[in-house]
Amino acid sequence: FFIAAGRLNVWQGWLYVVVSAALWPAGTILIWRANPDLLNQRGRWKQQKGTPLWDQFLVRGLGIFGYNIMLFTAGLDIGRFRWSPLPAWASIAGVFIMIAGVAIVHWAMFVNPHFEATVRLQQDRNHHVITAGPYQYIRHPGYLGAILWFLSGPLILGSAMALIPAGIGCLILIVRTVLEDRMLRKNLEGYAEYAARVKSRLLYGIW
Repeated sequence: FFIAAGRLNVWQGWLYVVVSAALWPAGTILIWRANPDLLNQRGRWKQQKGTPLWDQFLVRGLGIFGYNIMLFTAGLDIGRFRWSPLPAWASIAGVFIMIAGVAIVHWAMFVNPHFEATVRLQQDRNHHVITAGPYQYIRHPGYLGAILWFLSGPLILGSAMALIPAGIGCLILIVRTVLEDRMLRKNLEGYAEYAARVKSRLLYGIW
């Protein structure tokens, strides 16, 4: 963001840094206390066997569009060209949306020891259906939290233009939700019955 902006005196960028630096480490500490092995597994995602080719592409697309290009676009917009600046209240709203998104992601990770970074059938880790916490209401709460996190970035940074790459990241997550749900229905014992009880994938009562 700051490289694209060409300067450091952009308060929206520092707000993004401070909020992110406060939320993610705090949540990671909680996950480490609840599921320490999960963090180890997530750190080794490039070496994990069984990840389908489609998810290897999707997970990289998430980082490129939802994070890197979003930050670069926002930096160009707010720091240099002022294509589509948002009012200050959007940054404040973005902070609350980021808090909600990160909280949902960490809640899902707290109750789900299989919340790895890529999609795979974890036969080496006694993969089974999780029905606690947010999984009582929607089947993929982590993706809902990630969508909120992606959307919060452009708001905090004050760039409407950055909503374009963030939106592409959200679309990738929706595609990933469909493909992962289909794979789990087919391969994970008990998932089809769970899906019959918890009908919503991402939005409770809607989809």
